[in-house]
Amino acid sequence: MTEQLAPTGAWRSATVAHIDHPISHGVRLRLDVPDRIDHLPGQHYVIRLTAEDGYVAQRSYSVASPPSDPQLEFYIERLDDGEVSTFLADEVRVGDELQVRGPIGGWFVWRGDVPIVGIGGGSGVVPFVSMLRHGLATGTSELLRLAVSARTLADLPYADELVDTGALIALSREPYFSREAARLTSEELAGLPGSTSPTYFVCGSPAFSRGIVDQLVDAGVPADMIRVESFGPSG
Repeated sequence: MTEQLAPTGAWRSATVAHIDHPISHGVRLRLDVPDRIDHLPGQHYVIRLTAEDGYVAQRSYSVASPPSDPQLEFYIERLDDGEVSTFLADEVRVGDELQVRGPIGGWFVWRGDVPIVGIGGGSGVVPFVSMLRHGLATGTSELLRLAVSARTLADLPYADELVDTGALIALSREPYFSREAARLTSEELAGLPGSTSPTYFVCGSPAFSRGIVDQLVDAGVPADMIRVESFGPSG
């Protein structure tokens, strides 16, 4: 994959344009960001909160919207001990202003020009939703293969879009059509790339990412063809 400079942006004020809760433990925010720099699918933003006493907390979140979307969309998993995620999920209202910085990141990005396999666990599917939407908008979705994992379909962010576009769905707590409840298997991962030699993008919790990378390496995928983005609760 040819390396090119990825776009970057400074702090800007964003206005919350839409809020919904598609999953009980998550919130989807759509933001108006005047004069924003168009991102690449896979990039993220930092959202910063400042309390009245001056205390600052910030957290990085992947963008779910494609570059062509006039707004930025984020899906935020609500963590009970997450000081940023709980505020965004419980307190933010339409019309509120948030401070955001981005886009950020040049390693975990897809321009729609090369074949990739995206493997996401839980809210780790979000950057792949941006990639999927970009592929559909530009007619390059055939270059993208997706496998996603969650406990149940109700726990999977953007489940409808992922199902409609043929992503491999692995649920660990309930069956999915003829597939029994189980984590992603080595056999399933081996069947994803078809006849191409793709780059593998893996996004999820550290435990999920380590497990998937081990499976890929054991299957003979070169380490330099695997890109990983892991996340965890804020400190």
